[in-house]
Amino acid sequence: MSMNIGVTPMQAGVTYRYSFGNMVVWEADPWPETSLSWKESCYIHAGISGGAQIIKGPDAQKLLSRISINDVYNWKINCSKHLVMCDENGYIYNHALFQRDAEDEFRTFAGNPWPVMKELQTEAYDAEAELEAPFIFQISGPLSLTVIEKVTGESQRDLKFLYVKKVRIPGVDEELELCRIGMSGTLAYEFRGPWELGPQVYEIICEAGKEYDIKRLGWKTYTVNHMEGGFPQQTVGFVTSVVIDPLFLAVPELAAIGVQPYTGSIDPSNVYARLRTPVEVDWAWMAKLDHDFIGREALEKEMASPKRKIVNLKWNVDDVIDIYRSHFSGGDHYKIIELPCGQPQPAGGHADLVTTLEGKAIGVSSCTTYSYYYRDMISQCIIDLDESALGNEVLVHWGDFGKRIKKVRATVVRYPYLDLPTNQGYDLSTVPSGVPE
Repeated sequence: MSMNIGVTPMQAGVTYRYSFGNMVVWEADPWPETSLSWKESCYIHAGISGGAQIIKGPDAQKLLSRISINDVYNWKINCSKHLVMCDENGYIYNHALFQRDAEDEFRTFAGNPWPVMKELQTEAYDAEAELEAPFIFQISGPLSLTVIEKVTGESQRDLKFLYVKKVRIPGVDEELELCRIGMSGTLAYEFRGPWELGPQVYEIICEAGKEYDIKRLGWKTYTVNHMEGGFPQQTVGFVTSVVIDPLFLAVPELAAIGVQPYTGSIDPSNVYARLRTPVEVDWAWMAKLDHDFIGREALEKEMASPKRKIVNLKWNVDDVIDIYRSHFSGGDHYKIIELPCGQPQPAGGHADLVTTLEGKAIGVSSCTTYSYYYRDMISQCIIDLDESALGNEVLVHWGDFGKRIKKVRATVVRYPYLDLPTNQGYDLSTVPSGVPE
């Protein structure tokens, strides 16, 4: 499945890549420009288009309650929730944005459809699930609302965080959805609608955004906003435990897009180093221990006695330069750190060993990212609690198991790394109106 969007002669730099079975724009506008866009102007991103699942029926809510740690009953219509699902051992099995469309109908976007499909196989629910392929365009940054108001011709300031509403764009035949959500860590929205309208809507938004310096974000830079904004993500920083589920692996079409190469300095045979729990990634606050869900016993036990947490690591500049310097000298070189994402996704299978300066194993680093905005190399790290204090110095063992390893000095720093206003708390009075006079 592919969507030819936004490709004009001026875009000589556009490249494409197959990701999760779809062809996506890898880089449209240059990555340094796009990585600044959600701090200074705005971007449009189409990479998560095509993946949606509808769950409906009298028992749809009951099904979601069984597989999710969240409370799915205190949920308003036309509102979204980030649902987190565990396996029996408490590892994250799936997570995704879900939206309630009606009393007995829900949708999920850009997530793995398998957990719902698997639970339906028990035949314990009066519910059904089907797939659809909408376009999903993320518009993020301080001028995102300005551009959206320009293309819709109306004020959209009544739309609250996580909520969705129907809107119209002049010249587009059908109503579209507008949701205040995104992965940039700051003001962000999503347009959604029928797949066939995608190219038209994309071009309208790009044209309207020209005066506001809108950038076209590709998958190459998409990881940067997850990393800076503090959004742990399957396929980016970890793999979900579906990769050890025999039922999932028995479906070739799913296994082919769900299992990523296990790279990094930790032994590739150690898949568990690449799994995460809700406690480790700071999602335990979402858990409501008032209902029976898969993995509840294991999650409760870990919540009572947590061992690790998520932090950011800031890498030592001299050590990073040593890695690049090795590529300009003879002999064996260190593994290259790609820019802006050290391990281009899908890269959830990448796991680097983190130790104390004395060599004691204390954590796992992933999602190595160069922030052009902050001019820092940073990564996410699941680290032992007693080593998680701000300013603590550690070593990241960068490279692939069995090959040359560079011990990079790193410091525990703030999490999330982005220190700009969040979407939820954004002061919309500071956003210029885009409504035509």
